[in-house]
Amino acid sequence: MQHAEIAVPAAPATLPEPWAATIGNRIAPTETLAAWLETDLDARLRFARGLIAVTDQRLIAVDADGNSREWPLTAGLRLDHHDHAGVGTLELLDDNGRLACWRYTLANNLAALRLIDEFDLHRDSRVSGQPPQRPEAESCPKCKTPLPPGAEECPICNREATVAPSTWTLFRLWRFARPYRWQLFLGFALTLASTAAQLVPPYLTMPLMDNVLIPFQNGQPIDWNLVAMYLGGLLGAAVLAWGLGWIRTYILSLVSERMGRDLRTQTYDHLLGLSLEYFGGKRTGDLMARIGNETDRINIFLSLDLLNFATDVLMITMTAVILFSINPWLALVTLLPLPVIAWLIHFVREKLRTGFEKIDRVWAEVTNVLADTIPGIRVVKAFAQEKREGERFRAANEHNLQMNDKLNRTWSLFTPTVTLLTEVGLLVVWVFGIWQIAHGDSTVGTLTAFLAYIGRFYTRLDSMSRIVSATQRAASSTKRIFDILDHVSSVPEPTNPVHLEKVTGRIELKQACFRYGTRAVTKDVDLVIEPGEMIGLVGHSGSGKSTLVNLICRFYDVTEGQMLIDGVDVRSVPVAEFRSHIGLVLQEPFLFFGTIADNIAYGKPDATREEIVAAARAAHAHEFILRLPHGYDSLVGERGQGLSGGERQRISIARALLIDPKILILDEATSAVDTETEKEIQKALDNLVKGRTTIAIAHRLSTLRKADRLVVMDRGRIVEVGNHDALMAAEGHYHKLYMAQVRNVDTEAPEPAAPDLPKTATV
Repeated sequence: MQHAEIAVPAAPATLPEPWAATIGNRIAPTETLAAWLETDLDARLRFARGLIAVTDQRLIAVDADGNSREWPLTAGLRLDHHDHAGVGTLELLDDNGRLACWRYTLANNLAALRLIDEFDLHRDSRVSGQPPQRPEAESCPKCKTPLPPGAEECPICNREATVAPSTWTLFRLWRFARPYRWQLFLGFALTLASTAAQLVPPYLTMPLMDNVLIPFQNGQPIDWNLVAMYLGGLLGAAVLAWGLGWIRTYILSLVSERMGRDLRTQTYDHLLGLSLEYFGGKRTGDLMARIGNETDRINIFLSLDLLNFATDVLMITMTAVILFSINPWLALVTLLPLPVIAWLIHFVREKLRTGFEKIDRVWAEVTNVLADTIPGIRVVKAFAQEKREGERFRAANEHNLQMNDKLNRTWSLFTPTVTLLTEVGLLVVWVFGIWQIAHGDSTVGTLTAFLAYIGRFYTRLDSMSRIVSATQRAASSTKRIFDILDHVSSVPEPTNPVHLEKVTGRIELKQACFRYGTRAVTKDVDLVIEPGEMIGLVGHSGSGKSTLVNLICRFYDVTEGQMLIDGVDVRSVPVAEFRSHIGLVLQEPFLFFGTIADNIAYGKPDATREEIVAAARAAHAHEFILRLPHGYDSLVGERGQGLSGGERQRISIARALLIDPKILILDEATSAVDTETEKEIQKALDNLVKGRTTIAIAHRLSTLRKADRLVVMDRGRIVEVGNHDALMAAEGHYHKLYMAQVRNVDTEAPEPAAPDLPKTATV
């Protein structure tokens, strides 16, 4: 994302070490330090520290050897800057030419922009004799809070929500359960029936003891018919409970699996519909964990934990009713531990509520390390960073262990405590039951039935207490899933769509502005691109070129103004329909795992083999494809591994050619290849641009000679428009950029000792 033009207040008055001693004593008491820039390259592009400082009276520069120069702020004195191949250049100029030049890496670009702003502010103040008129600091458009210097987002509006997930979040899953409500109702009825069947055996033990076994001990003969009836009832109840439980579990498992499928599908579909703005602030591993691990956890909760919980609740409720019907006083004693257990559940739930969400976030960090390292394994090995990445994973894994240990300390105490209370409750029932039998208020059969019921009661109570952990985990997972589903795309579909019958490719931007978060990136862009015209976008890093391309592709929508396609506002055209008319060739082409043919036909899956081959021929890719072991059916690795950069680029061009777009975007399409490969790609591009509206960004300005017009951008604005010759004659921004590239080539070529800096794409 580009740096926009921002109003930056003065830098802190404290200079970094060791410059405080070098320059600090040269600043007079009546002088005020306004800004400073620490440079880190010398004229030969070797790393060397220097400092440039601006006061309200002069500009002071010190090099790595301690040599200093200074210039008073006078009319005609100006600072200019540009960048090339990842190196920023700051020039001090007056009406007679260049006075000084400094180099720095682009990590210091923001400080350079601040230095220029302060330089211009105080120079104009000294020339006019008026106090400095500092522009008002930008504020958040939502809450109007002043933004910190260089801030991209409002710290108030965009701070991460720390609210712990509520159990009530689980009720939002009803939208996924609604289509299966009748199956769920049947499952609940079966649960009720199977639970009732499980409660029959203890009830039959009471007459079996009082009417058969105890009379037999007192000398009466055994009534075998009665025994057969009771034992048959026990067997029948067990078989019935088994059958009902099996059918119930099967039906509810089918429902939960389908709910999990729908949850994953809808979440992924919604994720694909979000704009690039959302993905810019998210980690791949985190999103993968949400759609994979979190939905699996919710699925397990719905299919197992929730089913067991419902059975436990029914069992406890129905058992309590039976106990009170048999012996109210003994039942009352049985329920004595319940208030204590209920309080423990409430206490532990509050601890688990925040703990599980923290664990989820920490686990996402573990996944993020894998998502970063495995796709980038070639870079890891190329720089011999296996040990470092291993340490990263080990640290993330250790953090995950610590968070789990912290939560387990609470959970490990809770479960034995509930078990102890149930055992104590069982002991109390024994004591009170024996006391009642001794006083003739109860029978041995009643106590036996009570003990059978109470065993099931406390077992279910202990099982139900364990649902606290599963519920809080599921609530945390549900919250993370709905964080995606609740996010609204910043590129919405139109309510009343306008369908374009025939696109000619005329693009018009009217006062187009775009903000990323609260930071202005492009401002008041007015541009008309005629059908079939080729436009070259030019500017230094951070000038807004890629943002303008993103707006034209409708990866983002303008926050102010309009963008029109053939006179129609693009926001009224369905997103997929609009993008079907755009072909995009990136600096780093992305190929999916699959065959060459599948990758070429990605934008048109129903393309015939003849169409695929024709597109490959036009892209000058047919010859090298035929040299592959299986031709067009050859598999390419993930991200196109196994192919060279030029081969991947030509497949990308063939992919764009196949959909026959009316609008073509070339974003640094030849900047990352060698000269010979560039010639091949350029031939393919010549075939691609014919008859299409083309917007091209190129790192080497010489490659834009064929453009009908060049659009020069600086700090989010269009500052110049024209062809190469006209812009060179005007000696404006384009002239400076072009001459800077020429000078860099001239100064870098003869210096063998200076390391070659890697080429970086203009962003």
